[in-house]
Amino acid sequence: MTLEEAEAAVAGELHTIAPDISLDEIDRSGDLREEFDIDSMDFLRLVTALGERFDLPMPEADYPQMDSFDALARYLKDKTS
Repeated sequence: MTLEEAEAAVAGELHTIAPDISLDEIDRSGDLREEFDIDSMDFLRLVTALGERFDLPMPEADYPQMDSFDALARYLKDKTS
């Protein structure tokens, strides 16, 4: 998967959780939960949806590697390459 494909996947899943937030309005390197105003349950839904979409284990121990939009996209790219 390319980084662009990973970013599109993250953006798509985030849109289902926070449909009113535009990527143009956020700091893509900022804390994902704060930038998208999502709570821990929303974050868990996001990670679960992405894990299921790509048949990829995304253990809780890896969550610190997914703390921003950019970090989560890189994580997906690295894990699916």
